Amino acid sequence: MVMRQPSLLRDGQPMVPEAGDARSATWRAGMDARAMRDMMTPSKRAFSDASSGSNSQASTATTSAIFIPITAPVGGVQFTQPPQTAAASFYKIASSQLITFGWNLTSLFITPSQLTVSAFCSANGNTYPVGPTDGVIPGTATQVVWGPYSYQTAHPQQPLIIASYTLQVMDAHGLTGIPAPGRFAANSEMTFALYKPQTYTPLASWTCSGCSGASLSAVAPPVVISLIVTFFAMLLGGWGVLRRR
Repeated sequence: MVMRQPSLLRDGQPMVPEAGDARSATWRAGMDARAMRDMMTPSKRAFSDASSGSNSQASTATTSAIFIPITAPVGGVQFTQPPQTAAASFYKIASSQLITFGWNLTSLFITPSQLTVSAFCSANGNTYPVGPTDGVIPGTATQVVWGPYSYQTAHPQQPLIIASYTLQVMDAHGLTGIPAPGRFAANSEMTFALYKPQTYTPLASWTCSGCSGASLSAVAPPVVISLIVTFFAMLLGGWGVLRRR
């Protein structure tokens, strides 16, 4: 409740209390504040009133803090699809072939507002966003569905290659964020591989690259040499028998 300064009037005019009057200091402070406000421009006066109101509201507001024990484990994701402990899975880059990566959020006292999911390929050094929203998903999400074929069609300048990839899931701190109890830590422990199916070739049009004429010519000389050596060995052996007789 705001206490209003009582008006001190004499014959309809403001009266200044005597110096010894107990009301003198209060009256003069109030008059000084009113004088300073009257000298403000309308915009400054509105700003001053707004600041006073916000300060009053801030003083009555209550804040809540999240207590994280120092012994709490580091938060993050635990992959469930495919299981994190399984061998690397192979996925086909083909139309209508979707890949689902699923996980559980673990040990989080503070949930990130969003996560970024990407696939890193060490063979070419490229990083590819995973998911329909360029790899950015809500922080509470527990899976992402990715279509490699659709991505490759939309991004011909950075195509996916037949190779192994590392799935990366991170929050705003990225892969280099320092792990802390109860907070999200980046995960890059999931590996998978992509391959492209080969087109069908009729049997009549199929040729064996290992069975070409060049291969046969490379194999023929050793065979001929071995036959010649065998023939001469037999001939010499027979000649020795005839001499002993």
